[in-house]
This record gives sequence, C-alpha cells and structure tokens, in this order.
Amino acid sequence: MVKVEDAIVARLESHGHKFEILIDPDATERIRSGDFDMDADLAIDQVFKDAKKGDKAGEETIKEVFQTTDIKTVAQEIVKKGQIQLTTDQRREMLEKRRRQIVDIISRESINPQTNAPNPPARIEQAMEEAKVHVDPFKSAEDQLQAVLKLIKPLIPIRFEKARIAVKLTGDAYGRIYGELVKSGYITKEEWGKDGSWMGLLEIPAGIRTDYMDTLSRKGKDQIEIKILKSF
Repeated sequence: MVKVEDAIVARLESHGHKFEILIDPDATERIRSGDFDMDADLAIDQVFKDAKKGDKAGEETIKEVFQTTDIKTVAQEIVKKGQIQLTTDQRREMLEKRRRQIVDIISRESINPQTNAPNPPARIEQAMEEAKVHVDPFKSAEDQLQAVLKLIKPLIPIRFEKARIAVKLTGDAYGRIYGELVKSGYITKEEWGKDGSWMGLLEIPAGIRTDYMDTLSRKGKDQIEIKILKSF
C-alpha cells in the first residue's frame, strides 16, 4: 500500500458534494481501467470529503451520488471523471520520473542504425527537449512512446530491434548466472548437453546487448560461451 505522505489526491465534485481519495501516483491508469489493486493503489480504503482534514464522506451521500458504496467502483469513478490534485513538487517529480522511463525504454530497446550502437540517454533527452515533447505524468511511458518517437525520429536515427545470442554454460555457471540471463533476456530455446552443459537461445533488447554480454562474461568467467546471432 502506498504511504499517505506519498499519495496524491483524486477529487470529484458532483451533486453539490466533494469526494476525494488518496492514491498511488503511478496508479491513475490502472484505476481508470478498473484493473487495480486497492490494497496497493489506495493509501486509505476510504472516501473523503476533505482528505487533508481527514473528513470522511458519508455513506448515504456516496450511495446517492454513485449508486453504490463499493470503494473500488467509487474510486474508479472519481479518477475517471474527477481531477488529480498535485503539489508543484509532486508534479515535477512525476514528470521527471515519467520522462526518465521513456528515455530508458528508447535507450534500452533501440539502436542507432548508422552505428548499430545504442542511442545514449543524454542524446535522447536532448532530442525530446528540441522537439518540445510533452510528457503526461498520468499516462504510462509505454502509452506515450509512439508519440515521442514520432517527434524525435527526425532529429536522431532510431531503430527498434531485438538481438539474438546463443549461450553455453558449463560447470556451476548455470546456477550462478541463470537469474542474470532471464533478468533482461527472453529464452526462446534451451537444452542440456550430455556433458551437463546448458545451452540456450535468447532474445534481448538491442540497446543493452553490449552491457548484457559484458555482465554475463564477467560473471560466467571461463564457464560461459556467447555467440551473437542475427538481430531482427
């Protein structure tokens, strides 16, 4: 559950009444879609008429306006139809967090097709500033990605692609680094050799290929073999 001090206020005024709930700053889209966890996304399982003062809304009033007292239904209606109240600092923090998430996705998932190297985060941020990209703090980074790419592609070369690698682990390397393999990669095929070695084919975001392979090589030492396959 989000802490009260970290929550933001969602407010709806209807039928002459004011209703407020305290929610996780990252839960807006989930609540609007109805796919949210009240225990995680609501700071307090309660509808207020003034959250700051702790004044609770009466059940009869809630029933009159929303035709139900079910907190999940009421919360969804408040977030859908109402307004999200943010302090200046909260809005600045949310904007910065969402911007970083967008930059991280682009840097991680894409490459510069002219160099086949990742686009540095600083260059992506610069392009977003030059293109005057507007970031919505209440929409997920994934939902805003295509709009951002449309604006910055004229400024920097970007191509999204996956890299494919083959990995062979011997000795105790499987137990030591399997978690690292699946942390950022997706195993498409795996098998055990007669000698006890493990072999797998993985797909990883092209933008992290170098760092990913360096990490595996460092942790696997002389018990790992890595081969780069064709990207797609």
